[in-house]
Amino acid sequence: MKPFTRAAGVAATAIALAAFSAFALIQPLRAASTEEECPGAAPMMDHPMPCHGQMPGMVQPHGQGTTGMHGRHAGQMAGATPTLPGQDAFGAIQEIVRMLQADPKTDWSKVNLEALRQHLIDMNEVTLKADALEKPVDGGLSIALTGSGRTLAAIERMIPAHARELSRLNGWSAKTEALPNGVLLTVTAADQKEVQHIRGLGFIGLLVSGSHHQRHHLAMAKGEFSH
Repeated sequence: MKPFTRAAGVAATAIALAAFSAFALIQPLRAASTEEECPGAAPMMDHPMPCHGQMPGMVQPHGQGTTGMHGRHAGQMAGATPTLPGQDAFGAIQEIVRMLQADPKTDWSKVNLEALRQHLIDMNEVTLKADALEKPVDGGLSIALTGSGRTLAAIERMIPAHARELSRLNGWSAKTEALPNGVLLTVTAADQKEVQHIRGLGFIGLLVSGSHHQRHHLAMAKGEFSH
């Protein structure tokens, strides 16, 4: 019986060594598998590793991932109020109305928002539709502004009034002459730097120079000013 007993002992030892080797091999595989699992999956270890790209302690709770953030953003947008008026003249008049309503001294019997609307139409015609032929002259620049129909009428209303405002800026001198289909605007200066300034601005730069436009718009709306 001793040889049999000795053989049985050897066999038991071999089985134990095989089992231990298999266990040692399985553990790293289970750890690697757990590292690739996403939050919410059943852990295969007492201390599972996080998914790739996540730091320990940063596992997002259910519903708080990309979809959750999009949902919160959509909720915030749904409760927001748009601020852009959708049209520039509309926005300019809206601003004036708010100012008039906020001023307790506003005399509503004199308010004329239609005059302001017509002026904004003139501004659109001159800015976008007038033909402007620029020519350097001694000491500055001359601009032949021409058009037809409503554009011509807008040129004749706006440009002489604007020339008076330009003559108050930077030592400039501005004058206008009537043309058969428009107005000739000439702007000059004695200072050579200002001569280059005038020529660099050109028609549209001269048209937007100064800060009188906004004041005039408010005065028009109050019925205190017109071209």
